[in-house]
Amino acid sequence: MNFLGSSGITLVSTVGGLYLLMMLLRFLLQIARADFYNPASQSIVRLTDPVVKPLRHIIPGYRGVDFAALVAALLVQAAAICGLVLLYGGNIPPVGTVVAWAVIGNLLFIIKIYYYAIIGSIIMSFVMMFSGNPNPHPLLQLVWQLTEPVMAPIRSVIPAMGGLDFSPIVIFLGIQFLQNFIIQTFGVTTTMAAVVLGI
Repeated sequence: MNFLGSSGITLVSTVGGLYLLMMLLRFLLQIARADFYNPASQSIVRLTDPVVKPLRHIIPGYRGVDFAALVAALLVQAAAICGLVLLYGGNIPPVGTVVAWAVIGNLLFIIKIYYYAIIGSIIMSFVMMFSGNPNPHPLLQLVWQLTEPVMAPIRSVIPAMGGLDFSPIVIFLGIQFLQNFIIQTFGVTTTMAAVVLGI
């Protein structure tokens, strides 16, 4: 592969991955009922509005959840898959295959978002505890609001012992199981992993 081809792959993977991250965060933060007026939330909305707003005329929301953002995430994933396949010198797969890969890629991407968000919340909690700052950063507030709906049910079953919260450990085990289940069930191959964002 020549320099232009490898540079194109890097560009599509990086830019596509970042934009897909914004799309999925927008959807997940709405589900979590996160603070819409948080500066980080506002940035995500502004960055994703050019794609989400036109889709909203076709795909209505439901109970405050903007499903246009989820469809936009699938479209971004599908476009990235087609672009990467072409850059690797292959032929674009059938529409059904691209859609299936996009769904699988987005599922695995969401799992990764929660994995790193929980790690981030743990690290930032320790930083705040030792810094003595009672006012959390807006980004930390958003991370907490994203992860709390997932951690709270586990915490209600396994309460903290000795001041230690074991819910992240349970969630990490669940994430690993779910990730392995998706990969094995849908037969994620090396070729598929090379062109699907989030795998």
